[in-house]
Amino acid sequence: MGRAFEFRKARKMKRWSAMAKTFTRIGKDIVMAVKDGGPDPINNSRLRAVIQNAKAANMPKDNVERAIKKASDKSTENYKEILFEGYGPHGVAILVETTSNNNNRTVANIRSYFNKANGNLGTSGSVEFMFERTCNFRLDKNIFDPEELELEFIDHGVEEVFIDEDGILLYGPFENYGKIQKELENRNIEILSSGFERIPTSIKKIKKEEQEEVEKLIENIEEDDDVQNVYHSMNLS
Repeated sequence: MGRAFEFRKARKMKRWSAMAKTFTRIGKDIVMAVKDGGPDPINNSRLRAVIQNAKAANMPKDNVERAIKKASDKSTENYKEILFEGYGPHGVAILVETTSNNNNRTVANIRSYFNKANGNLGTSGSVEFMFERTCNFRLDKNIFDPEELELEFIDHGVEEVFIDEDGILLYGPFENYGKIQKELENRNIEILSSGFERIPTSIKKIKKEEQEEVEKLIENIEEDDDVQNVYHSMNLS
């Protein structure tokens, strides 16, 4: 097993456990996808991926259709993706992915979380280089053999394939997302969900009581409505 498997196995922090927040996140993804490539999923690969993720999250079809219709309205404000980089307590590197329609609000909120936890919000590029951005696709584990998939898709940008409780996961570099998606669709392979993750290239080992301080900061950040994902370099053993 490779780094992607170990990262996913070790990552115990709760994300998107509340259904309401999951739907809010997907709703923002729909708005950005429609604004970027139009409301027709056939001609908009980004929107197709979001709809797949909505289905995997059991988001009602009516909700998805309403979100697409709303996003198609020119008066609907768009969201911008903003990446925040910094260090939490005990030198743990933290990346925060947000989508926001009010940059000033988001910046102020994220900075306050870091400050209250004795952390530091850094400048662009101060932490991002410590994480490898990857893409992933989840398939039905009852249909495919992971070893065969790895052999078949290694020439299409996939670097790692493994099974977990969610299904068969195909991992590759961020820039290979479109290439892998296209090949899966060309073979009529159903994509249950897809997405992106940032895997730390090195782990910061800290004591258990120190971990609790970092976890508190991450929990506070994740509760913010503008936050999509939080990644960190802390050991999770």
